[in-house]
Amino acid sequence: MKKPCIEAGLVLALVPLLESTDQETLLHAGRAIGRICYENRDLQEQLVKSGVIASLVRILIDYPESEPLVRVNLLALSNLANLDIAKEALSKTKVAEHLVKQLRSAENHQRLEIIIEVLQMLAEHDALKVQMVEAGVHEALSEILLRLQGSSRAEDTCTMKAASDLIVSLLLGDESMQKLFANGCGIIYQEVGTWLASKHPQLQLTGALAVANFARNDSNCVRMVQLGVVLQLLDLLEQHVENGDVSVQHAALSALRNLAIPVANKVQMLEEGVAERIQMLLRSEMAPVQFKLLGTLRMLIDGQADTAEMLGQDPLLLNRLVQWCEAQEHAGVRGEANRLLASLLRHSRSQEVVKAIQQAQGVKHLVSMTTSEHVIMQNEALIALAIASAVNLEVIKDSLQELKLVQSLHKLLRHESTGPEVKYNSMGLLCSLLNSDEWFEPAQQTRSKVH
Repeated sequence: MKKPCIEAGLVLALVPLLESTDQETLLHAGRAIGRICYENRDLQEQLVKSGVIASLVRILIDYPESEPLVRVNLLALSNLANLDIAKEALSKTKVAEHLVKQLRSAENHQRLEIIIEVLQMLAEHDALKVQMVEAGVHEALSEILLRLQGSSRAEDTCTMKAASDLIVSLLLGDESMQKLFANGCGIIYQEVGTWLASKHPQLQLTGALAVANFARNDSNCVRMVQLGVVLQLLDLLEQHVENGDVSVQHAALSALRNLAIPVANKVQMLEEGVAERIQMLLRSEMAPVQFKLLGTLRMLIDGQADTAEMLGQDPLLLNRLVQWCEAQEHAGVRGEANRLLASLLRHSRSQEVVKAIQQAQGVKHLVSMTTSEHVIMQNEALIALAIASAVNLEVIKDSLQELKLVQSLHKLLRHESTGPEVKYNSMGLLCSLLNSDEWFEPAQQTRSKVH
């Protein structure tokens, strides 16, 4: 029956009925429009262009206590809210304020589900994110999480996940995130400590993702470290070492990595034992956790010579790094392991670290890294090897000769596609090697062929 209704132009003829003051008329018109337009994008766009959004919001405002009308209205909004033009039209209304009122008064799972679903779609629009925060949606969501956290019913678990996902979506917008943070005094940030300390995995995940998203600028990062969030994240990670929740581990490590970006935070985080305590995750066999762990350690040692020297002599860490440098099935883990190995040399500039990496058989991976398809990795490897050659060439020279490093550098310098920075760092490495008489002759041969 849908096709004849569409061909007859019935949908657009029904739209003016949404201006009626008779609730029965509104109800039947809304139902008919919803059924005919369901999963028909062209008709949905026509509806929005005809001004139906203003009518739907007006009905929500005028009849907030009418259960049937509100339900039909919410279903209509859920069908339309995924359209960009609908979001734009909704951003010019006070829909967020009235949806939050409905969210607070909802008494059953189905009603909560559809309201949160509509809000989740609206949260894809930055201006609507801000409206939702100003309307207090985060407070209502926080209350829902508090109310349902002790329940074991499947529908309550689903509602908790939907509420948590919406909170995280609100944090993805810069303006809405900053309003929610409020220099560490916002309601959501105030709840973070409770969520991280909770035994409920969904709340733990929400807390860790909230910190990771709040930590998108330096001032927030510094403030959160001052407020003690680092130890809370470490305590959470320790709960998940054995058969832990991978999503929680990933989110907590993401938060720690972001927090470690400001230089001022690195020192305090290292003093709080972050570098040592997160190494408990070296035993993880889950690639997402391995990837984030490596990135977090690399961020922590950036510019921190003492920590780089300490970690660079840790046999457990180095052996695990070398294993991950060979992880053929996980390119991201392999790349991060190589980059951390190079970083340990670059930031420590230590003879002992060179020796330890040589003993762990890590030098071959650094040489291989000089020919990576990623320029940044090439440069990091070339700089690391130049430093290693400058501080302790005696220990690694045999390995470098066996690995034909000079020949690799020759190819890099000769190849037309090699970028200027890679060539510059290749020549810097050659200069380090020239400090050894044993390298002088092969280097001379290479130099004569460079154009």
